[in-house]
Amino acid sequence: MRSELLVRDSLVRTRTRYDVALIKAAVRREGLRLSQGEAERTASKVRAIPLRDEVVQELSPVLGLLSQLNREIDLADRRIEQLGKENPAVRRLMTAPGVGPVTALAFVASLVASLDQVSRFASAHQVESYLGLVPSEFSSGDRKHRGRITKRGNARMRSLLVEAAWRVIRSRRSECATLKAWALGVAARRGKRIAVVALARRLSGILYAMWRDDAEYRSQSAKVEGGSVAA
Repeated sequence: MRSELLVRDSLVRTRTRYDVALIKAAVRREGLRLSQGEAERTASKVRAIPLRDEVVQELSPVLGLLSQLNREIDLADRRIEQLGKENPAVRRLMTAPGVGPVTALAFVASLVASLDQVSRFASAHQVESYLGLVPSEFSSGDRKHRGRITKRGNARMRSLLVEAAWRVIRSRRSECATLKAWALGVAARRGKRIAVVALARRLSGILYAMWRDDAEYRSQSAKVEGGSVAA
């Protein structure tokens, strides 16, 4: 599981850091910009803007490599999806809103050395803390101040949970409604960025509870005791 995830992560980072970054830099140099969206759509977005022929030729090798990377990432996703289908715990986690095979498999691989070790965590809050998703605290006399999240633990897992949170917030699917409404309530008070991180934290608690209880997601799962939701 970890090996497949590491291979995919390496491919994705290569695509983002080199191919996509180079393409965006060339487009900006022409006074243009690429629209926001998934990295796998970069080539089609480049074709949709009026670049000079010289720039198109310059980017041709990079776009060719990008196409190859997209194919390899797609193959990696298929292998990970197959691993998820073979694992009951991962299959259950995939029923949570915004959570696909990569996030579910990474959650399991990040937390334990073997699938029966979820009991090493006494609560969802411990999982949230382990993943660096809880706010840091600073004490001064009788006063306590909360800062940004600690960002301890697995950075890639945090990133995947944040991506899942964004998917929930942007979704119109009914199964996302409960969590989306909660996150938008936080956003109205604290701003969208804080709301997304808070939802990522809540998702980590929900995934832990589902795994611990051998349960699939229900909208009521958003109210699990361990979902420490302070934003």
